[in-house]
Amino acid sequence: MDTEYFKSYDMWWGTLGTVRPFPNFHPDRDVVEIQTALEKKDAGILVRILTNRSNAQRQVIAKTFDDTTHKDLAIAVRKVVSGDVGTLLLELLMPPLVYEAYRLQHAMVGLGTDEETLMEILSTRSGKQLKEISALYKQLYKKELEKELKGETSGDFAKLVVALLHKENVAGVVQRDIESLSASINGKKGDAAPWIEILTSRDLDHLNKVLMGLELQSGQTVDQAVEKRFTGDFRLGLKILVQCIQSPDVYLAKRITAMKMPIVQRILVSHSEEDLLCIRVAYLKLTGTSLYTALQKQFKGHHLQALLGICRSED
Repeated sequence: MDTEYFKSYDMWWGTLGTVRPFPNFHPDRDVVEIQTALEKKDAGILVRILTNRSNAQRQVIAKTFDDTTHKDLAIAVRKVVSGDVGTLLLELLMPPLVYEAYRLQHAMVGLGTDEETLMEILSTRSGKQLKEISALYKQLYKKELEKELKGETSGDFAKLVVALLHKENVAGVVQRDIESLSASINGKKGDAAPWIEILTSRDLDHLNKVLMGLELQSGQTVDQAVEKRFTGDFRLGLKILVQCIQSPDVYLAKRITAMKMPIVQRILVSHSEEDLLCIRVAYLKLTGTSLYTALQKQFKGHHLQALLGICRSED
């Protein structure tokens, strides 16, 4: 781990992210270096700078680059760096909630819908964040996010994703919610409505008490109950939501274990300044291998260096 990171760690010890504000930050110097890197088509320099600056600092760099050169930094990077590392650098330049809107759009564009990514984002973002993401989505893509979600999903799963998009904390009684969920899985057919209503409208502390109570009452895990009583996309969505309520770090670590490039890259970028340290710990517990080591076995070149720069260190 580099010395500058230790200085940054001392300054930002409270965060659970791996990427922290770079101390002694001089955007003018960074822009000069970036201009040289673009001229020489040196992806290594771009990787070193952009993975060692916080997102807020990257926005300052982009603004300074624009003011200095009258060019858009993202466009300049796209012209010079291609492939996976080019995509990663462009994603690092997006403001956080713009990036989440981009991920949602990417999950719905083209043939087939990436239901798991939709659920990952909707389950791990707060109601306030999702309102901002919806507004940014409309601004960027000239479409209503809710309408797009409805068009890409159906049935109870569509109801679930829309309810998550508009999630809010409504007061509830733990025992009453336990009884409602229990009744919904004890009939001839599982009733989706109580699950959608309760799991998208209570705070996390309340929901964890409800899910623990349901497990004690039913004698099985919630995951087992959902697996038995529901089917299709709704079952998948509900299982993801439950996992994200119980332990989002473990769920995200599980997603990464498949080592599929887009999933690994987007989770690392999305969570780099929030809780990637927790995801690293969960990954180590799940696999017995540190995420830093696992990345080195799967990726290579400048793309690997960028991912390692975000991951930051061994565990």
